[in-house]
Amino acid sequence: MSFALGRPVIAIPGPSPVPDRVLRAMHRPSPDIYGPELAQENLAMIARLKRLAGTSAHCVPYIGNGHAGWEAANVNLFNRGELALVLTSGHFGRGWAQTARGLGIEVETLDFGLSPPDPQRLAERLAEDREGRIKAVLVCQVDTASSARADIPAIRAAMGDHPALLAVDAIASLGCEPLLMDEWGIDLLVSASQKGLMVPPGLALVWFSDRVKLLGRTDLATPYWDWTPRSEAQELWQFWGGTPPVQHVYGMNEALTLLLDEETLPVAWARHEALARATWAALEAWGAGGTGISTVVADPAGRARSVTAATIPNATALRAWTQEKAGLTLGVGLGAADPEAGLRIAHMGHVSAHQLLGTLAVIEAGMDALGIAHGPGGIEAAARLIAQSA
Repeated sequence: MSFALGRPVIAIPGPSPVPDRVLRAMHRPSPDIYGPELAQENLAMIARLKRLAGTSAHCVPYIGNGHAGWEAANVNLFNRGELALVLTSGHFGRGWAQTARGLGIEVETLDFGLSPPDPQRLAERLAEDREGRIKAVLVCQVDTASSARADIPAIRAAMGDHPALLAVDAIASLGCEPLLMDEWGIDLLVSASQKGLMVPPGLALVWFSDRVKLLGRTDLATPYWDWTPRSEAQELWQFWGGTPPVQHVYGMNEALTLLLDEETLPVAWARHEALARATWAALEAWGAGGTGISTVVADPAGRARSVTAATIPNATALRAWTQEKAGLTLGVGLGAADPEAGLRIAHMGHVSAHQLLGTLAVIEAGMDALGIAHGPGGIEAAARLIAQSA
């Protein structure tokens, strides 16, 4: 018998749940793209995106996903043959390095496995770079695959007086946990619409500092990807290199109203913190007694607040059961040491305690149904954490 009838629940780390009001804001015909209404809507979106990132610097949008954001960052930061130092903590850090290498950028990686980057190792490597060849350090604040969380202020501090720029991928973290671009000394930030920002996939977002702008045009910047016309735009089409993604602009403004002006960022960060800790509490209870269940990242300080990568024996069968029998889709163990035992539980964006506790209860039901050994009290531990945080 299946209990999947009803509204399906998607607990993968993007695309994340979209608020109904965002969908309603998008469900409209396009206005005149040369008229004042949409131009003002677009300017409001750019201003709000700067507030979101904690910056007064430049914000440029592209039609695309997170990989498009990487491309924009890579081609505007580097000339062919210049050196990028990429700190990798999983699949997506390695992916950013790979895309840079494919453009003809020289890439060196500091690989931390599935663990957060160690600022001391970064400091030691930069101290060896006496000629200043490393042009930029690239790092994911959250690697969506491993759920490792980088300490960005510590990384910035570890860079000391080395002239390298700091570029941060915040695709899986922006809106879900603190990120303060100007205060933290971030030179370039990449994000996208489909995770913590609660908008369907389609927008890639890049912010960059005046320090970066002073570098001028690189030999990799093509007419479409060159961000200078977008950052100096006077007409609506110039922000987008052509026709704007009209419905996404309306949807993003609605989502940012919800996030910035109604819930507010500090409350959203606290909500994600509690949802994450409730997830960890359940996993800790299930893992008691040597069942083999655990979070991938051992130290809570190094774990994302938007997604938790976990090790659960027979996770592939468990994911199939939760989807077919209960209407719950969980994330695959992307880049896991043992993919058959890896899964990811997303708690990013438009997610409530009700949604998360239901997700965890279905996981426990699936483990019971499949005979996966687990310790008792996981749901109670998660509920208790939510009760204490409310």
